[in-house]
Amino acid sequence: MSKINWNLKSTNLLRLGVLVLGAFIVLLPLLVVFITSFAPPGAILEVSPKTKWSLVNYRDAWERGKFLLAFANSTLVAIAVTAFQMVTSALAGYALARLKFRGKQALLLVVLATLVIPFQLLVIPIFLVLKWGHLINTYGALILPTAVNGFGIFLLRQYFQTIPVELEEAATIDGANRLQILWRVMLPLARPALVTLFLFTFIAEWNDLFKPLVFTTRPELRTVQLALAEFQEQFTNNWPLMMAAVTITTVPVMVLFLIGQRQFIQGIAATGIKN
Repeated sequence: MSKINWNLKSTNLLRLGVLVLGAFIVLLPLLVVFITSFAPPGAILEVSPKTKWSLVNYRDAWERGKFLLAFANSTLVAIAVTAFQMVTSALAGYALARLKFRGKQALLLVVLATLVIPFQLLVIPIFLVLKWGHLINTYGALILPTAVNGFGIFLLRQYFQTIPVELEEAATIDGANRLQILWRVMLPLARPALVTLFLFTFIAEWNDLFKPLVFTTRPELRTVQLALAEFQEQFTNNWPLMMAAVTITTVPVMVLFLIGQRQFIQGIAATGIKN
């Protein structure tokens, strides 16, 4: 028995060591970026600044990059797209999980097929539609192309299938209709999946460079990633200033992920279980 326990402890220690090593490898670039951002202005890329840490790079990066407007635009676009996707994904996911209608499986296959089509392949027809609707160089061009997403539909459809049907039947007996069941029964129970979808969508929109680069040219519509790209072109050789700008644009989504990581893990784990 003691030999078995020793083997289990050794296995657990080995797994822990591998996880710690993997975490170190993943976090090392972030650590280098963070430390270098405090180096003296104009210094070369280095892991450890030789002088006292200073926030001057963050102040200069914020002012020179004009990130205030970019943050406002990215926040507006990310929240709007996330709200659209959560609504459309909840409605479509519930329909595919619970309702019975002709062509249901074919529709599900179409939704799954959209997951393998890169957005870049659709950019020309999307651009033409936006131009026809006079939406180029507007917030609509940044929001509408990704207002619906097949991943969110499939994610919520899978999670809804893990919720017992008896709960819906009880709500139906109490006189609730389909929308009331979705709002009062299904969505509260699907909180982990909703948080997962929120994190995926918000972070993806925050980090998106393609849409603002293709669909907008107005400086007042610059998003964070577009502002960062322009900042990089201006200060290519000033590594501490560049690393400060990268940190400024990265910290918000990192904090958001850390806040919702527990619900995120629960949502990912539960979507693979079918009731």
